[in-house]
Amino acid sequence: MSILEQKAFISSIHPFQNLTSDQIDDFVDNLDIAYYKANEIVQEEGSSPEFLFFILKGLIQEKQEDEVLSIYSKNEIFDSISLIENYSKNSFVTTEETICYILPRKIFIEVLHENQELENYFFQSISEKLNNNISHEKNKDMANIMVAKVKDAKIHKAVIIDTEKTIYEAANIIKKEKVPTVLLKDTYEEMYIVTDSDFRQKVILNRMNFDDKVIKIASKGLIFVYEDDFLFNAQLLMAKHGIKRVVVKNEKEEIIGILDQISLSSFFATNTFAVSNQIVKAETVEELKEASLSFIKIIKSLNAKGVKIEFISKLINQLNKKLLDKLYKILAPVELYEKSCLVVMGSEGRGEQILKTDQDNALILADDCTISDEKLNEFTHIFTETLVDFGFPRCQGNIMVSNPYWCRKKSDFKDLIFKWVNEPSGDNFMNIAIFYDAVCVSGDKNLITSLKEYLFKVSSNSQTFYAHFAKVITSFDVPLGFFDGFVFNSKDNKHKNEIDIKKGGIFIIVQGIRSLSLENKIFNANTAKRIRKLLEKGVLEEELAKELTMAFNFLTNLRLKSNLDKLDKKEEIDNYINPNNLNTMEKDLLKDSFKIINKLKKKLEFHFKLNYV
Repeated sequence: MSILEQKAFISSIHPFQNLTSDQIDDFVDNLDIAYYKANEIVQEEGSSPEFLFFILKGLIQEKQEDEVLSIYSKNEIFDSISLIENYSKNSFVTTEETICYILPRKIFIEVLHENQELENYFFQSISEKLNNNISHEKNKDMANIMVAKVKDAKIHKAVIIDTEKTIYEAANIIKKEKVPTVLLKDTYEEMYIVTDSDFRQKVILNRMNFDDKVIKIASKGLIFVYEDDFLFNAQLLMAKHGIKRVVVKNEKEEIIGILDQISLSSFFATNTFAVSNQIVKAETVEELKEASLSFIKIIKSLNAKGVKIEFISKLINQLNKKLLDKLYKILAPVELYEKSCLVVMGSEGRGEQILKTDQDNALILADDCTISDEKLNEFTHIFTETLVDFGFPRCQGNIMVSNPYWCRKKSDFKDLIFKWVNEPSGDNFMNIAIFYDAVCVSGDKNLITSLKEYLFKVSSNSQTFYAHFAKVITSFDVPLGFFDGFVFNSKDNKHKNEIDIKKGGIFIIVQGIRSLSLENKIFNANTAKRIRKLLEKGVLEEELAKELTMAFNFLTNLRLKSNLDKLDKKEEIDNYINPNNLNTMEKDLLKDSFKIINKLKKKLEFHFKLNYV
């Protein structure tokens, strides 16, 4: 590598992008290169380390005796902790031929103490490190938006009419097709364009005759782009020619639509406002479906732009609520809508469902609702099937409005809640957890509020109830070994060497915080909001509350990132990640997150005396 390439290489590794130009010069001036054969010990356990290693090629295992704790690969560093402590707790061994840049410990330590940002990173608290990593990862991914294609944006349908049509006929076609633009084609295959603004500025302001031919207000000289062109180039093309729309073709030279400035700007602004408006203005199920298909694009765009996971969750949750509210208003009979409450539960109720997973919903009817069973069953079936068509799969546990168990009158739900609390069982505790996370998305909110109040009342009659409710967390092990090594899935060959971060991390936080919140009669459903309420009530210490929030966000972000990759590869989304696919910093932060979860488990075991139930 040249000196410039060495500088670029060092700066590409977090957090060394924070080095000053003099400091990076010091690094490069003191770098040496080292070659290692396969199965060679690079740094021994118990030794005083001499170098910081930057891997150019190969694979390094960090080992405690025979247990592999971590794996380091190209563009990663090891082992800063050993250098700071001047002691190597573990050994580092190559698994294949490996080439590294090596930086003397003295230079690393000197620069570390000179550079405040570097020092803060290597000595900061776990929660700060988690937060800083999320920001860094988002900024790194921001470049992805620059490679978005024209087909990734909203392309309006291309409506082509002949030049013999009148202005009146063309206006009616625009209204009927719900498009802002029409294209004209004459007998010589010449193309023209007419926009909605042409009707306002040329027809109305000039008081033109509506029976005049529409060709009189059309414009020539169309600019074309291809659906696989970069969206950024389409924007440049519009700016260059001073136009607000381009015509889109596919590889077969067929016109497939029109990209306008509003759609393009909306994409770069994540399209959130446009989709929200689309939901509000929707009058049919098909229009709603079109809006719902934009959600994945919004998530990818927000993620690439550096938006924190909690804000993505909140935004998508709001769009989901709007979507379900509008769908319920479109489909529900009047006598049902005015006397009912549609709720979402589980992760969607908590506002933590980002990518579409299965349905978790219920319908609470007022006791004086008069809808017939036949009409109700017809509606709930249609509602569930419509959501399936929108991309929300059926719930495997059948927790949907189409299941009569989750569609009943308020008084019947009260009887259910009483049974759940007073007849302890795994299913009943699960139903309480699901129902406690419920939030109203449409209809009378008071119906769910009064039922939660009833849940608080009947559950407080038994002091042992909360302990039994929380005990489920003891069934889930945090996948972290005694020597801070990951404990991999060994039973399922499909997920061998992978970790289920929902079972081993996210669920423990959710259920632990849910148990404390139920005991303290907190109405909030969202985990982060529940943590804040528990902090306000003095149930959680400030540092633990901060650590839990950051660990929860880090794990959720890791799962989102993994599942977006799987979506791109047309793979099934799940809760599994392979730690070997993470960089050094992510592995360390994953371990830190698991340590925080273990801390929560110990607190819950003591608080609820779980060893005695």
